[in-house]
Amino acid sequence: MHALEITKFTKRYGATIAVHDVSLTVKEGEFFGFLGPNGAGKTTTINCITGIATVTEGTITVFGADVMKDYHAARKHVGLSPQEFNVDIFSTPRKILWFVGGYYGIPKKEREKRIDTLFQILDLAKVADQKFRTLSGGFKRRVMLARALIHNPPLLILDEPTAGVDVELRHELWRYLRRINEEGKTILFTSHYLEEVEKLCNRIAIIHKGKIEMIGDKHEFVAEGKSLEDTYLELIQRDQPKAV
Repeated sequence: MHALEITKFTKRYGATIAVHDVSLTVKEGEFFGFLGPNGAGKTTTINCITGIATVTEGTITVFGADVMKDYHAARKHVGLSPQEFNVDIFSTPRKILWFVGGYYGIPKKEREKRIDTLFQILDLAKVADQKFRTLSGGFKRRVMLARALIHNPPLLILDEPTAGVDVELRHELWRYLRRINEEGKTILFTSHYLEEVEKLCNRIAIIHKGKIEMIGDKHEFVAEGKSLEDTYLELIQRDQPKAV
């Protein structure tokens, strides 16, 4: 069974087509890079996977559960760390995780244990009871990741998880993400830092103007001495007029 299967997916907003006829699969246990410039359709696709937006045409399934027809089952399989800090900024990390754990029906004792474990792993214990709005950008990113992991989902979707964090924390997050991927967690990863995608991901898809430009194993993107950045720029710039 695929962790994620997207088939002939189209998303329209009125007359605007944000994503057009996209098909891709993410295998269970993969670390999958999903790349594209701003406005390419990445976040729209993620929003439809997680039920934030509705699918116009086509199907999306998460571990076999249709995101439209079987929303609750599909959503339980997914942990989302979005690009935006969409939390109550006056709440604390502990309260944020407690509330989300309750939403997923995690019993109190198990919830407490899970929160303590995540605080320890992500070094959040020292800020557990501080208001979210007072935290540094790096700690805010860790809280978003902890929230995504609280119900231990088999599919983790990370939308720009290292944006705005320092180099040291970025490397710490890389090590943690590699570890949980090796333990079996499937990860869908978006980033504008192509170096980290090249380091972390086994397969990659590039979306541009709502359509998939290329999808394949990482080595296909870095063949013939190219970097991932070289291939990425070739794909998204090939329909642009050349400078005279």
